[in-house]
Amino acid sequence: MTDQIQTPADDRLIVAMDVPNALAGLALAERLGDAVSFYKIGLGMLTGGGLALANELKDEHGKKIFLDMKLFDISNTIEAAVRGLAQFDIDFLTVHGDPHVVRAAKEGAAGSNLKILGVTVLTSLDRADLDACMIKDGAIGDLVVERARRALEAGADGVIASPHEAALIRALPEATGRLIVTPGVRPAGAALGDQKRVATPASAIGDGADHIVVGRPIHTAVDPRHAAQAVVQELRSI
Repeated sequence: MTDQIQTPADDRLIVAMDVPNALAGLALAERLGDAVSFYKIGLGMLTGGGLALANELKDEHGKKIFLDMKLFDISNTIEAAVRGLAQFDIDFLTVHGDPHVVRAAKEGAAGSNLKILGVTVLTSLDRADLDACMIKDGAIGDLVVERARRALEAGADGVIASPHEAALIRALPEATGRLIVTPGVRPAGAALGDQKRVATPASAIGDGADHIVVGRPIHTAVDPRHAAQAVVQELRSI
């Protein structure tokens, strides 16, 4: 049996609940225990009780919650949707980084502690994918930084970007005091899965990220608690 690493939880690590439903999410949270303090719940679990899971983890277990909805719509709809979600006392919520979406989301979050994070370019996409979507020409890093700048100018509390762009975004004047959250983080030796722009936990934080999101390398591990604590140890070694 693997020896447990006795390391307190670290809010910089957000574990993605990439599991089918709330029951599986609760089972994972029980296995991780006090090794993890922050969880991401995404669209894949929304119809499987994701909001109920968010409430239970928040209210009964004292965890922080990142609701990864990547909302995109007209301003009135975004504002109404965010206002409704804000009542659940969520910590982070993602919307597309388009300025009109960010501004509407901030209106919807007014009066709450909910932080709005703008999505730049998904970490599963590369230049060929952007070409297929008819996104304008240019290096993907340049597009990410420009989208981040515009989202932050529109009032976003932070942005979602791959570790490869974290340092460039952190250097923006608009990024002062704002959050950078990086998915596409893989511990050394972990499988890449569907991610194409990845980095290790230590390099992502070293390049300016405030939080990293790690999913499959933890929840598919033989010992998820040990895997999470290994990531935290790496973060604290920086």
